Amino acid sequence: MEIQNMSKDEEIEKLLESVKNITSKKSDWEFKDSFKPQYTTGKGLNRKVVEEISDIKNEPDWMRRIRLKALEIFEAKPVPTWGPDLSGIDWENISYYNKPGDSNTNSWDDVPEMIKDTFQKLGIPEMEQKYLAGSVAQYESEGVYHSLRKVWEDKGVVFMDLDSAIREHPDLVKQYFCKAVPITDNKFAALNGAVWSGGSFLYVPKGVHIDMPLQTYFRMNNEGTGQFEHTIVVADEGSSVHYIEGCTAPRWDKNSLHSAIVEIYVNKNAKARYTSVQNWSKSVYNMPTKRAWVEENGQMEWVGGSLGSKVTMLYPSSYLRGPHASASNLNISLAGPGTVKDTGAKALHFAPYTTSKIVAKSISIEDGKAIYRGLLRINKGAVESKSHVQCDALLINDESASYTFPHDEIYEPTATFGHEASVGKIGTEELTYLRSRGLSEDEASSMIVLGFLDDVMREIPMEFAIEMNRLIKMEMSKMGAVG
Repeated sequence: MEIQNMSKDEEIEKLLESVKNITSKKSDWEFKDSFKPQYTTGKGLNRKVVEEISDIKNEPDWMRRIRLKALEIFEAKPVPTWGPDLSGIDWENISYYNKPGDSNTNSWDDVPEMIKDTFQKLGIPEMEQKYLAGSVAQYESEGVYHSLRKVWEDKGVVFMDLDSAIREHPDLVKQYFCKAVPITDNKFAALNGAVWSGGSFLYVPKGVHIDMPLQTYFRMNNEGTGQFEHTIVVADEGSSVHYIEGCTAPRWDKNSLHSAIVEIYVNKNAKARYTSVQNWSKSVYNMPTKRAWVEENGQMEWVGGSLGSKVTMLYPSSYLRGPHASASNLNISLAGPGTVKDTGAKALHFAPYTTSKIVAKSISIEDGKAIYRGLLRINKGAVESKSHVQCDALLINDESASYTFPHDEIYEPTATFGHEASVGKIGTEELTYLRSRGLSEDEASSMIVLGFLDDVMREIPMEFAIEMNRLIKMEMSKMGAVG
């Protein structure tokens, strides 16, 4: 939504048009399938389960060894206690691997009918045809479909689910797997290393500029399950790419766990953008680890929207490893009723003349709790490096809460660093003004929220921005009157 160079009245009319186009009907992603997995390892996690996953995938020995070592690390590391309460994760009653069917195909016609119907409801085939250079679809623990337009395939681009990439490009995958995010990084990274399944592998060769986004869509359908995809994106020297991730799950009574890893490698003079819109149900603990290595003159852009979930802990990080490397992180977080969003970003400057920018916007509704937790480090020797951090919070009710825990370490005296934060509430004057123009209280509140988010929303692809507008409006409408 572009509102620069507009008068105040024009800006309001633009936002009004957006709000009125947003429907408050039940979102399409909330439906549940009756589809049952073809194969499951059952509840609980032990060495036998990990070996079973490796066996069914017919993996090479090096991957089996990583899995078993990761299991040892997972079992040895304690559950983190420095953030939200994670005692609701019932480790012994989670199903860690659910195989939806036999095939992984590049033709929608070959996808099992029930799964195909699910992704058609979510609009995946239509988006692929209109907007995407390629797509991967994952249902439960496995990729069920992947495709890439021939023009990019002919230029050497590799884009498929990670399991297929290990079979078809084992040396290329091994070069990057668990390098940026080692299995020793944290308990949830170790868990992913032990039981990962699915995810995607994207490699863009030197000098190739992909002018359309590539997308992966993850669907977790059953209750009491875990989804543990592992995604690797490599932008080789002088290339550019935009990768989009979407995630949904229906609402269940039993808690589920999402613990993904995303590794992004931005090589010299390359550019990568990673856009993620996650809308998990209120029964999901969302605990991913996302990290980018950015080399000389590389550019990394993170754009994220986090909605839904019971608890989310998410801090995409950028390691600026080469001179003149840069990273930006734009994030929207919506903490609805009964949810905790502990989100933020990390930027670590290891080289001279590096730059980073972090903009985090959070909204808390009813008793929702939004937390910004960030890390900014500029090492000694990262001369003339610059960083700016901005975190803004909007509280909708007296019961809603927002907390900020920035952690800044500046070891280089020539560095430039700024941090700003703001917390506000929807004011009576703004509501009165908008209602005088014919809006209901809910519409006026939604308009203020969308205006608050605008500088991030305009960076999200149009199709995802429209869906995020719908979801924000839906959350607002559940509250009734806002005051």
